Amino acid sequence: MTQKLRLIFMGSPDFSLPTLTQLASLHDVVAVWTQPPRKSGRGMKLTPTPVAREAERLGITCYWPDRLTDEAEQARIAAYDCDVAIVVAYGLILPQAVLDIPRFGCINGHASLLPRWRGAAPLQRAIEAGDTMTGVTAMQMEKGLDTGPILATLKIDINPKMTFGMLHNRLSVMTADVLTITLAKLTAGSLVSQPQREDGITYAAKISAEDAALDLQDNAVNCARIICAYSPVPGAWLTTSDGRLKLFSATAQPATGTIFPPTTYLGIDDDGNMRLSCGANSELRVGEVQPAGKQKMPAQDFINGYRLQVGRSILG
Repeated sequence: MTQKLRLIFMGSPDFSLPTLTQLASLHDVVAVWTQPPRKSGRGMKLTPTPVAREAERLGITCYWPDRLTDEAEQARIAAYDCDVAIVVAYGLILPQAVLDIPRFGCINGHASLLPRWRGAAPLQRAIEAGDTMTGVTAMQMEKGLDTGPILATLKIDINPKMTFGMLHNRLSVMTADVLTITLAKLTAGSLVSQPQREDGITYAAKISAEDAALDLQDNAVNCARIICAYSPVPGAWLTTSDGRLKLFSATAQPATGTIFPPTTYLGIDDDGNMRLSCGANSELRVGEVQPAGKQKMPAQDFINGYRLQVGRSILG
């Protein structure tokens, strides 16, 4: 039977939930830290984070300070006398004073195979870059950005049709697993850390709306990667005569037959995908779209409603 550790948990979004739930079933999670409630929805009401709601369901005390630099907040953490702090997509920087509080320090579950894709958006950047493999890393936290020693990793292949949403769901569960393995080794006295490699370091910058802008002059492979990387949110987009059009569920292939200029609408394939001409004599096939002011819909429904003409530019 695994020895129980006394933990505090720090996390905020949906991605963090499998880890909190799994560790709460195996160890003593004595308190949770998350980001403050944010205004959201039509009424712009203050909404707690998914982690705050899960902590309430589990009956765990939850705190949501604006920052962790205040001595009073650090004293509150120290009062829990925890063995280790587990951090998964918390969103706030942990100062050295906080990193030093737990008996075994702070352990982070990071959604990449470090040192590749340190930083804020490792899932999107891995898909966008065409990586064929990624994974999750349990890392001993230190002051630098995702620079600490590696404690454990789990790997997964990225196939060309995998979207950010798909990868998010897989890696959120894998993060729970890699941290469970790490804590089991910690209690068994067999946990070994390994410094990160000095080569292959990349940074996953935060996502902006412009990152999701699609350029059909580029080849279809790169266009499909962008669409998958930003599906379902924020959604890769084009500006058409009817406004912004978001595109989802895309694949790429070489152009066949007559070569048309990039942005040309080429019709529908047998699976209901919209065919678009891209640069480098390539073709993009899109399964779902979202016109401005509308709900997401199958590409076939969009084409039926908007009466696109084969051989014309989709941009209008």
